[in-house]
Amino acid sequence: MAARKSSGRRKYGKAASKRVESAMRRRKKGTLKSGRSGRTVKSRKQAIAIGLSEARKKGAKVPRKRGGRKR
Repeated sequence: MAARKSSGRRKYGKAASKRVESAMRRRKKGTLKSGRSGRTVKSRKQAIAIGLSEARKKGAKVPRKRGGRKR
């Protein structure tokens, strides 16, 4: 098993992790709502995506979204 080389650079900034943490707490509390439909978010993955999206809007260091897969 080869050891992975660390580049020493963080992929996500601290502000991004704070946003995700906040979104996860809101999900657990039941107050996190999804975009257009406004439905309560129950999925962990969706909560993380919402947190990262909020961080992106606020200008935090978050890698840009990958495009959808082509079929």
